[in-house]
Amino acid sequence: MTDQFQLTEDQLAIQDMARKFTADRITPFAAQWDEDHHYPVDVWKAAGELGFGAIYVSEEMGGIGLGRLEAALIMEAMAYGCPATSAYISIHNMAAWMIDRFGSADLKARFLPRLVSMEQIASYALTEPGSGSDAAALKTTARLDGDHYVLNGTKQFISGSGVNDIYVAMVRTGAEGAKGISCLVIEKDTPGLSFGAPEKKLGWNASPTAQVIFEDCRVPVANRVGAEGDGFKFAMAGLDGGRLNIGACSLGGAQRCLDEAVAYVKDRKQFGQPVADFQNTQFQLADMATELEAARALLYLAAAKVSAGAADRSRFSAMAKRLASDTGSSVVDRALQMFGGYGYLKDYPIERFWRDLRVHRILEGTNEVMRMIVGRDLLRQ
Repeated sequence: MTDQFQLTEDQLAIQDMARKFTADRITPFAAQWDEDHHYPVDVWKAAGELGFGAIYVSEEMGGIGLGRLEAALIMEAMAYGCPATSAYISIHNMAAWMIDRFGSADLKARFLPRLVSMEQIASYALTEPGSGSDAAALKTTARLDGDHYVLNGTKQFISGSGVNDIYVAMVRTGAEGAKGISCLVIEKDTPGLSFGAPEKKLGWNASPTAQVIFEDCRVPVANRVGAEGDGFKFAMAGLDGGRLNIGACSLGGAQRCLDEAVAYVKDRKQFGQPVADFQNTQFQLADMATELEAARALLYLAAAKVSAGAADRSRFSAMAKRLASDTGSSVVDRALQMFGGYGYLKDYPIERFWRDLRVHRILEGTNEVMRMIVGRDLLRQ
């Protein structure tokens, strides 16, 4: 077998480090975080020390300068313990990467050092109450007033809202449509910035979600990322990586549930024999494992394409996100069925993964939008 289809020694070492960190700092506590709606900021700081707050931020700016496959390996490993925690690391990385990739030297110097170490944690604010899938229709306005923008509007479903220190927000500085959107970095204590009440959610309880509200919020023009009108382009570039990461989180969560199911059916006896001895159980497990490996192979390929800047990277990241998140939910659902009534109890981890992975088919672009991206790309040929 050629090395082309194997992880390199460096990649295996990164994966191993992320797995050990997860086993030590995440897996034993994840059920309690879910129960208590606890946001494990102390764990972020520890992850920051390993470089997980700046996975694809350049080494020059203090990041670890890795590719998208390495990022996916880290997200997948961490989601084995808690998908909500892993997905949050992805969001922080997307925000830090955007500043590193498109920001001025001044902006990078002001914000990146504390984001890289996760001394400060970042949120990403694109979605609004009236613009979800149609992100380019966003309404939050940023009116130029001297050397500041004056912001008015509301962002919806923002992870870390009200808790995090930095908000990388897409706002309208110009005309309607994608070309009128710019990207600003906003600090939590900015006057005119406030936050809605935490949303009560089905899952992802270890990560708070709330509205971000701008009321005559004054943000320095110096906090703009890149040129005016380029924000939507940055948002879309960030989402290629975000989609890979959320797909990787689904793979990690599903792998955990498959492993739990394998252990459970060997132990559980019905009709005088272990449930594992029934051919139906073996066939189900075989399908779950096969589908998971297929989704993983596509995701790793897409990650390599995004790292390489391949022309078809957006199509592949959309394909991979759609397949991994659909497969992840399906694998977890079948694992829950194997546990029978016990799978429905909070004493076992399966139901938490069932709840947490469901949202992966909605965020970073719904799976319907993923199909739209792939379909349009095919017809453009």
